[in-house]
Amino acid sequence: MKFGRRGWILILVIAACSLLGGTLGKYALATSATSPDDLEGVTKTFSQVLDLVEANYAEKVDSQRSVYSAINGMLRTLDPHSTFFDAKAFSALREEQTGKYFGVGMTVASRNGKVVVVAPFVGSPAYRAGIRPGDVIARVNDKSTDNLSTSEVASLLKGPKGTMVKVTVVREGAKEPFEFTITRDEIPRRSIDFAYRLDGGIGYIRINNFNETTDKELSEKLQAIGEDSLKGLILDLRDNPGGLLNEGVRVADAFLNKGQLIVYTKGRNHPEQRFTAPHGNGNHHYPLVVLINPGSASAAEIVAGAIQDHDRGMIVGETSFGKGLVQTVYPLGDHTGLALTVAKWYTPSGRLIQRDYHNQSFFDYFYGKKDDQNQPTMIKLTDSGREMFGGGGITPDIKVRSPEVNGFQTLLLQKYGFFNFASHFLAEHDKIGKDFEVNELVLNDFRKFLDSEKIRFQEADIQDNLEFIKRTIKYQLFLSQFGQVEAYRTTLDSDEQVQKAIAVMPEAKSLAESARRAIAERTAK
Repeated sequence: MKFGRRGWILILVIAACSLLGGTLGKYALATSATSPDDLEGVTKTFSQVLDLVEANYAEKVDSQRSVYSAINGMLRTLDPHSTFFDAKAFSALREEQTGKYFGVGMTVASRNGKVVVVAPFVGSPAYRAGIRPGDVIARVNDKSTDNLSTSEVASLLKGPKGTMVKVTVVREGAKEPFEFTITRDEIPRRSIDFAYRLDGGIGYIRINNFNETTDKELSEKLQAIGEDSLKGLILDLRDNPGGLLNEGVRVADAFLNKGQLIVYTKGRNHPEQRFTAPHGNGNHHYPLVVLINPGSASAAEIVAGAIQDHDRGMIVGETSFGKGLVQTVYPLGDHTGLALTVAKWYTPSGRLIQRDYHNQSFFDYFYGKKDDQNQPTMIKLTDSGREMFGGGGITPDIKVRSPEVNGFQTLLLQKYGFFNFASHFLAEHDKIGKDFEVNELVLNDFRKFLDSEKIRFQEADIQDNLEFIKRTIKYQLFLSQFGQVEAYRTTLDSDEQVQKAIAVMPEAKSLAESARRAIAERTAK
């Protein structure tokens, strides 16, 4: 095989193969443990197969895509979390980690075959320009969005800071399309978009992921909701897929005592590394409840595990995902990258919470039903002596399952009934106030709208799902009128897991006090 035509592909294959047995540096690949003769033979075979495929396959072959697929196939023999990123995916990963990108600042999605605005971020260029939820994006810089995916439209909207982009939208109730010329700016990918002070002095903070700004955002939000006078705090980690381990450590540090162990890691070529709280909670000992569910993973589980093992707070919700593997991200050539598992992490008590991934498909591992899989033989003790189990995620102290969505609710969501109704309603009524409630007049409008959209229903369907319908209509209207922060707040009063968290604050307080006494007694001996 001639180097000039595909030599770079061969080098990439050799580099990837060397990861199977090599010692890893941060930006360099080490010597392979495989013998040179064996590696040469494997490389030769791969090259021969690629040559034959390119020369004889029934259709034209994308060699780069074939090699990338081969690399990912190799990585899948290791574990579900070691991943190769092509240039586009690696760029998206870096955006997620750094917490920013350049664009107009809005979420778009596919609705009824069109790309529509779900919501502009408050304060973003799109928000300031006047773009609204429900606007159909018809053109970007005179390029039609017909037959374009949401990711393709999102890519068109991104660009260097200070550059201009023209966005043409179609809005319900308007006779002509609107044209907006928007100046792109830096758009933060916030870790924390919701933070409130609820009734009774209870704080609520939701962390969506762990990127390079999470610790700073948490400090700002705690100050904004008045941490010094809180009567309790709900830390919502539901559906948080994790992110940077160091940021997870910093978040846990904000709630633990200085010097307490948060997590430790160890791997074949990575000696044990222990992460302790460098600063501590600044003498803030308010009751703490952490919410988790099957979507809580990685760094989110590090935080929940540390809080639970030290009895700093109660864990409420559903068993977390169970990701106890640590990846290091290695930049490769051509703007690609590799996330490779280099260690496992353990909670302060010594629990490994990694869920079993053997003898099942990747689909089942990531998307299948996640039953509690804790290993009864891996029993560890918290600071106050409570028994905890390893394997299969973090098990909550108090289990509260999320409500299941029934058939009619699913139909309304699949048909975008609430989203489209909000656009229709506001086109006729222009605006609503923050004292708005869904009354019978609004419900009658909703019934007529469902008829016009040919979404079949019986009156019994409306009555049986009345609270869900009223709650979701209000949320969608608030999202369109006031933005995500105000809209999300309307959901908390009916959120069973949040309400349970409020109810168990006294138990969380007693648990933390019991742990402090136990630690003091052990220290005094």
